[in-house]
Amino acid sequence: MKILANDGLNQAGVDALQQNGFEVITDKVSQDNLINYINENNVTVLLVRSATQVTKEVIDSCSSIKIIGRGGVGMDNIEVEYAKSKGIFVINTPAASSGSVAELVFSHLFSGVRFLQDSNRKMPVSGNTEFAKLKKAYEKGIELRGKTIGIVGIGRIGQEVAKIAFGLGMNVKAADAFIENVEIKLDFPNNQSVSIPVKTEPLDNVLNESDFVTLHVPAQKGGALLGKEEFAKMKDGVAVVNCARGGVIDEVALIEALNSGKVAFAGLDVFVNEPTPSSEILSHPKISLTPHIGAATEEAQERIGTELAAQITSIFQNA
Repeated sequence: MKILANDGLNQAGVDALQQNGFEVITDKVSQDNLINYINENNVTVLLVRSATQVTKEVIDSCSSIKIIGRGGVGMDNIEVEYAKSKGIFVINTPAASSGSVAELVFSHLFSGVRFLQDSNRKMPVSGNTEFAKLKKAYEKGIELRGKTIGIVGIGRIGQEVAKIAFGLGMNVKAADAFIENVEIKLDFPNNQSVSIPVKTEPLDNVLNESDFVTLHVPAQKGGALLGKEEFAKMKDGVAVVNCARGGVIDEVALIEALNSGKVAFAGLDVFVNEPTPSSEILSHPKISLTPHIGAATEEAQERIGTELAAQITSIFQNA
């Protein structure tokens, strides 16, 4: 049986699948040619990440597909319910990359509170001629310790963010439309651990009282979750991070809030109109930028690959 890993697959996952008799294809097929390629090669399993769109047209046109797999958490690029209605298994790896995304959130936060996104642009250009001036410009950094982080969406990734925040000595507030209470378990060496309860609150409370706001929600059908009205409810000098999905923050409203000083800085891993973010977003000195790499660590990709392989093997063995 042939598996098309159209957005790539870690070698550990490839090896695990090949050991179980699958042929794994890792060639990147364009969206326009996807249906023809699947049919010409009699592909049985289609694995994607965030780039490939598994539309109703793809599902209807490719009768050989038995499994659609998403390497990661969100499946908004897959017509999940439609695929299931056609008898296709739809799988993902919701836990494999949660810690990786959470660490990237704090990469952006540490960058923003010490102006690294701007200093890393300017130091190579004028660090040897305007050192004292740059030192003065970046001398008013702040610490994360003792500050309040508002986590919007306290699922797997949000809980991993909370773990790091507690470890740094931060206060944690959370909002979630579906979860009321969670226990955040912090594991330490020598088999020690501590559990900290978190009770979710209304979104307005979290926006009003947080020094930093990080989003961990799926794409919103009704538009952005954070727009002009939501920014107005936040503290002056708040910072926001989006490592979830492009579009959950209104980018026009974000630029206005950054320019006015309402928002001190932003960290963005995802964007409207990926893979061509706006030039205004990309050039803004108060935005720390990464190109949608939240799950892109070697450790996470290995976990994703082996988890997908295990699920695929199990499905066919039990068929």
